[in-house]
Amino acid sequence: MKVWTLAAPLALTFGFGAIPALATSAPPAIVNAPRLHQKPGSNTNSPSFGWSSSNWSGYAVTGQTYHSITDSWIVPKVTSSHGTEYSSSWIGIDGFNNSDLIQTGTEQDASKSGASYSAWWEILPAAETTISGMTIHPGDVMQASIVNNGNGTWTISLKDTTSGQSFSTTQSYSGPAQSAEWIEEAPTVGGRVATLANYGQTTFDPGTVNGQNPGLVTSDGGVMIQRNAQVSTPSVPDSDTDGFNIAYGSSSPAAPNS
Repeated sequence: MKVWTLAAPLALTFGFGAIPALATSAPPAIVNAPRLHQKPGSNTNSPSFGWSSSNWSGYAVTGQTYHSITDSWIVPKVTSSHGTEYSSSWIGIDGFNNSDLIQTGTEQDASKSGASYSAWWEILPAAETTISGMTIHPGDVMQASIVNNGNGTWTISLKDTTSGQSFSTTQSYSGPAQSAEWIEEAPTVGGRVATLANYGQTTFDPGTVNGQNPGLVTSDGGVMIQRNAQVSTPSVPDSDTDGFNIAYGSSSPAAPNS
């Protein structure tokens, strides 16, 4: 998925001039990577969902060429009791069964000293770009879209409807557009999939693909499994098949009211 640079206290470098200077930190590379397939036989409490992964949970659709995706989600509040933990909420195209990916979303990371929230966009294999002009808070309602302009470029748009802040960029992208996703992820930090932060519960709703209702079914959904435990679980789709809730832990939440 995305390659990020966030200020999380993992990798530190120290530089000194002729006069000793304060240490400066080099933020770790955070990669929202393509879906990692779970090994056969992994535990899951939700056999009706169609897939499991060590870094993704949510919904993904395949079977078409996708030229647009949209959705809204609520920025979840994160907590940690085991050091620094990470989560990101995003929409994207590609990455489900290939290594390409165009995406935008929010990052929610937590440590014992507090939490940090940010917005970003990314096109693999380039590094993630933090949207520095947007200040994100838990509970904010985000609206996002990724649209193929038909000339080799795509427009990525993200709006915080709670604060009114918005962002848009047009970028080149040549991936095959074989999948579309709405995901809660544990990104890769320092070359390893991070421990997922406890994000409580959030909602993705309403979503579209190619300008239409995605027609989500339960088998489009997937759970996240880390250290042989199910840590993130979506609901079944809502009654109009364009949204879902997703919760930290192994229990599937109720679907949102449509």
